[in-house]
Amino acid sequence: MTEIHSKARIRWACRRGMLELDVLFMPFVEEAFDSLSKQQQAVFQRLLEADDPDLFAWFMGHQECKDTELNEMVKLILNRVRV
Repeated sequence: MTEIHSKARIRWACRRGMLELDVLFMPFVEEAFDSLSKQQQAVFQRLLEADDPDLFAWFMGHQECKDTELNEMVKLILNRVRV
């Protein structure tokens, strides 16, 4: 699979049913995804497989994700938003 095709699939997966998630994911993919390590990119892609209600709860601070890698990715994305 080509790099461009892969990135297009990731962009598509970032389009969620909740605006709150869209405004987190889309800029992150455009501005930061390419600078992540391959492992971090894989974790981000795994994060995109989570259900919207779980993602919403994690990003809004209502719950903490029990998966350590996913939780670190949530923190990374939130830290970029706060800067």
